[in-house]
Amino acid sequence: MPTLPKTVTALFCAAALTGVCVAQKPADSIDLSEFPAQSIDDVVVPVPSEVFGVLDKLGNPNWRGEQRENLGKQTGNRAQVALLLGTVIAEGFVAVEAEDPERVKEIGRRVLSLSKAINVEKAVLERAKSITDKADVKDWQAVRKEFDGALQDVKGAMVELGDNELAQLVSMGGWIRGTEVLTSIVRKTYSPDSAELLHQPALLDYFSKQLGTLSSKRLSNDRFVVRIRKMLEDIRPLIGAKDGSTISLDNVQKINEMTRDTVISITGKGA
Repeated sequence: MPTLPKTVTALFCAAALTGVCVAQKPADSIDLSEFPAQSIDDVVVPVPSEVFGVLDKLGNPNWRGEQRENLGKQTGNRAQVALLLGTVIAEGFVAVEAEDPERVKEIGRRVLSLSKAINVEKAVLERAKSITDKADVKDWQAVRKEFDGALQDVKGAMVELGDNELAQLVSMGGWIRGTEVLTSIVRKTYSPDSAELLHQPALLDYFSKQLGTLSSKRLSNDRFVVRIRKMLEDIRPLIGAKDGSTISLDNVQKINEMTRDTVISITGKGA
């Protein structure tokens, strides 16, 4: 059964969150089959908070050090705005892990601004307010649920408006930022077990298929879409061709560089 992280999708693909596991000692191994999971078109993904819990067990990540200073600026390009929205929501999960209330509130406001730019502001008004309220009292589990709910609400509103394909870009933006964070953490305390979190061929194939079958020619030829399509092609051979194959530290670093450069493009520089 195919597995992956989300962040970091989104974080790392919009799976529902549960409470984060707090580690008492390093884990000897990772059994991804034991993770609670969500399904995205038959692609099975572990719940993101469970992946974060494993990362905590593998070395107590410096989550504040993983935060990006710049939340990006939107352009008139709707594909860029959708991708940026995904990366910002992913950033929200990182800020929650860092237990940074001011950053969480800033991200909540940014989510509202970006949602307005693609005409789905009403879908997240209450979520944005709740994110601020829950961050003020440091109810991190509730904040996680609100970010996840905001992502689902935004995508649902976009589908209602007929922007199904643009909604897919929100998920991809979240996955790209999430994978950047994941690889950054894994490479700092590398082990084959932690690198196994990157073994997600089914998700890469799913995203590649989505980008390869866009009905809108304008969207298909969009420079951001073209760049991400190429990035997915380049990452595919690095994440292990089959179960049981080890993802090397060198490949983890390469994936980190590719996703980092793509996030920089999405968030403004080179946009």
